[in-house]
This record gives sequence, structure tokens and C-alpha cells, in this order.
Amino acid sequence: MSASATSDTALPALGKAHARRLREIYRSAGWPCQDPLEIDLLAAGMLDRVWTQAGHESLRLTEAGVQLLATTLARNRAALSAHEALVEQVALAMGRGGRVAWRGLSLRAQVPCDDSARPLQWCIARPDVFSIRNTSVEAYAEPVVHEVKVRRADLLADLRQPAKRASYLDLGECWYVLGCDAAGRPIAGPQEVPAECGVMVLEQGRLQVARPAPRPPRRKLPFGIWMALAKATPVASLDECAQALLVDCGDSADTQTPLTG
Repeated sequence: MSASATSDTALPALGKAHARRLREIYRSAGWPCQDPLEIDLLAAGMLDRVWTQAGHESLRLTEAGVQLLATTLARNRAALSAHEALVEQVALAMGRGGRVAWRGLSLRAQVPCDDSARPLQWCIARPDVFSIRNTSVEAYAEPVVHEVKVRRADLLADLRQPAKRASYLDLGECWYVLGCDAAGRPIAGPQEVPAECGVMVLEQGRLQVARPAPRPPRRKLPFGIWMALAKATPVASLDECAQALLVDCGDSADTQTPLTG
């Protein structure tokens, strides 16, 4: 093959799977797998082949490979920070709306199953935000799930999992909260989200309802969910923080010398 033919050959496009393989090789002894991913990384100059004196082959990251790992890590950290910030904003918004909110819960839910003998099966749902109304009447709890997405690829991957969405809908009313891209535009339109879910978008730093969620029939929360809520710590609302300041002020006022007539 001539040098011109080699230069005309396009280098493979590297994606998440390639970055994951680079990270695995960086953490390991570098034994080759000899699969297409490895071929792509070698052709792109991300890996070097190294032979020992005994003739065994291993792989080592080049400077370009280390730089790709560092870039991927920085991108993932930025996305995680944006996701966590939006989750916090949604949770605080629920608190301002008179609800009690939790983040990062693992809740048991039932989803449809293809087995006719067992039409439903249990699974673990992990919504970004789960909230109920601040009420002592169990039937009025009105549970709501908010799933937050800040990257379009993550949203599309999530929408291809109907069982995951079914688990959220089994818990209560379900909303997708969509962040913005680098240009400040929502990562998707409400028409791209299934109709059984509501859609909120982040516009100029504020949450806006793009499409309300259908209201499910009112029902009681299962005992297992109540137990999970009792063991978890809810998000402190802004009202609670303000009330704490008022209590501190009241305590300090009580220690002052009373005014006399």
C-alpha cells in the first residue's frame, strides 16, 4: 500500500466505548484484546504496542491517549455538575411549592412483564427527585417523579427504555426536566417525550412547564415506599432555612434585658 493511500484513509471516529477501553487499559497491565475497539485506538495513535523480552505483547497509552482520557473526564465532570445543579433546583422548587422532596432514592416499583403467568415484576426505580405533598392525609400525597436530563444523548438513551419509564409511572406522576445545550437551547422539545410524561425546560435559569403531566388516579403509597421515605433525609427547603434564622433571632432576643415601663 502506498503512502498516499494510507494518508487518504480516514481515521476511525472515537466514542464513549473507545474512551472506556482506554480507561480499562490505563488501569490494567495492558493485555491486548485484539478486537475492533483496540484496532481503532491503535490506528488513531492512542495506544502503543510494547513487547517484553519474553516476546509478550502489551499495550500502553500514548500522550494522545492520556490527553483524550483527560478531555473525556473533564467533559463528564462538567455534565455531572450541571446535572446535580439542575436536580437541586428542581428539589428546591418542589419545596417552595409546598412539597417534601428527596434526591437519589431507590424505590421498588412494578413494571409490565411478557410472562402471562406473571404480568407484573418488581424493579428498583431511582428517580432524580421524588416528592409528595406536605400533608398528613395519605390519599392526598400525590407522589411526583422528576427525571433530569442535561445531555441530549442521555435523554434519547433513557427514552429507549420503556421499562424504566414504566417504573416511574408506577410511583406516581412523571416529569422530564430538560436542561440546555451550549447555545442555551433546550436539549429536546416536548414532542420528543412520550405523552404520558410531563415536560419542564430550563429557560434563562428558570424552570418552565412545557407540557403538563397527565394526572394519575389518586391512590395510597405502598408501605415499602413510606419506609424508604422514613429512612431518607428530605431536601431542606428555603422556607425551613428561613425559619431556622427566625428561631435563632428569637432565642437571642429572649436573652436580652426586658424593657421596663
